[in-house]
Amino acid sequence: MEQILDERKSKILGAIIKTYLETGEPVGSRTIAKYSDLNLSSATIRNEMSDLTDMGYIVQPHTSAGRIPSDKGYRLYVDALLKEKEQEVAEIKDLMIEKTDRMEKMLKQVVKLLASNTNYATLISAPRNKSNKLKFIQLSRVNALQLLAVVVAEGNVIRNQIIELEEEMDDETILKLNLLLNTNLNGLPISEIHLGLISRLKEQAGIHSHVVSTVLDAVAATIQVEEEMEIYTSGATNIFKYPELSDSTKASGLISTFEEKQQLADLVRETMAEENTGIQVYIGNETPIQTMKDCSVVTATYELGDGLQGTIGIIGPRRMDYENVMDSLKTLKLQLDSIFRKT
Repeated sequence: MEQILDERKSKILGAIIKTYLETGEPVGSRTIAKYSDLNLSSATIRNEMSDLTDMGYIVQPHTSAGRIPSDKGYRLYVDALLKEKEQEVAEIKDLMIEKTDRMEKMLKQVVKLLASNTNYATLISAPRNKSNKLKFIQLSRVNALQLLAVVVAEGNVIRNQIIELEEEMDDETILKLNLLLNTNLNGLPISEIHLGLISRLKEQAGIHSHVVSTVLDAVAATIQVEEEMEIYTSGATNIFKYPELSDSTKASGLISTFEEKQQLADLVRETMAEENTGIQVYIGNETPIQTMKDCSVVTATYELGDGLQGTIGIIGPRRMDYENVMDSLKTLKLQLDSIFRKT
């Protein structure tokens, strides 16, 4: 059962984290005693720090007399900060961008501005349809040996596909195939169209299973859920400013991740798969990217309407300035609006 911190322990933990965020050095009881709002003796603080260590919120590195926050400590701090800023964080959902003709230029400016404001590495993904749901499928006759499949996805994305037949198909069979496909696939996200469902549809279609296969190929081509995710990055070299990330192995792994972008795309997909469209924080081993296990990653989902969403991410050391990062994300809407007025 999780132990609940009393007010004094919470304040001391907050003071330790804030001090460590600023200095990057283990924090001792004397340093904390200087916090005027605590009014506690060094001895009292030492006792409380001992309890916080036993509870797993802070750790003692090597033989140092000071303490540094653990991932559990950071998590408690971040959750409290998120709750405190809940109203501000909600503004991130108001990112309604109507001009798409200069989207790439705008996204590159935003990610560069974010890296400059935070001194961390940043990324932003181009908006795409999150749900990728099918609206309907329509099969109709073109001639004796050809059908036209019209696939309509959410956002009114339309794809037409000609299906070649080996022999003529009567109207009743076309109707039955329309019912089969629409009954099973309408409103279904592409991620839920799995092999088991495809096999079942083919079996029910009998000798016309190739029609089902061709239609599903058209569905995949219409939605393109996994293809060509555009991700813009900036500030990757900022990681060299933080000693804990700048040794050759860690730094080269992080730089490669930013250059190749495949893992960043996986991070974006994971972020967008979450129901929470506000700010998410991954600390240390919570981070889904192996090369970022020594980092904290803060992401936010922005929305453009019509189901279009993208992800903004900030990557820095675990002692990142969380408050500044969240404020930067909060004000991003205003920055985007400003950029659009200028372009």
